Amino acid sequence: MRYDEGRIGRLFVLRLEEGERLPDVIENFAREKGVERAMVLLLGGIDDGSRIVVGPEAGRGKDIVPIVHTLSGIQEILAVGTVFPDEHGNPVLHMHGASGREGGASVGCTRAGVTVWLVGEVILLEILGSSATRRKDPASGLTLLSL
Repeated sequence: MRYDEGRIGRLFVLRLEEGERLPDVIENFAREKGVERAMVLLLGGIDDGSRIVVGPEAGRGKDIVPIVHTLSGIQEILAVGTVFPDEHGNPVLHMHGASGREGGASVGCTRAGVTVWLVGEVILLEILGSSATRRKDPASGLTLLSL
């Protein structure tokens, strides 16, 4: 395990509007407000056709190929994530959520593109004093948190 220490800075309450897309809307907000690192909580509705990453096609190998699942119907969502800068200082959201409709549920990463239906409520807690960044890991090819 590796760790870094920080403290809570600003707290933002956001109301996402219908049609806004994750991760874009959170990354753009962070960039506009100068938020480099944060914890993000989301609840609300997501639209039919939203896409989530639900795992790799295979276990570890030379290339990790994501499985992208397209959600069917309007769904409820509850998600948690983090924002950390990449190697160029751009904010990158990493968020996993659980969504469901009529008793069925899906869990996955929002990076493939989740579209808000009606409303998304977000609490964004800025993290100050941390130096954590997202860097490309040569072994996996993925962009991972680096401490």
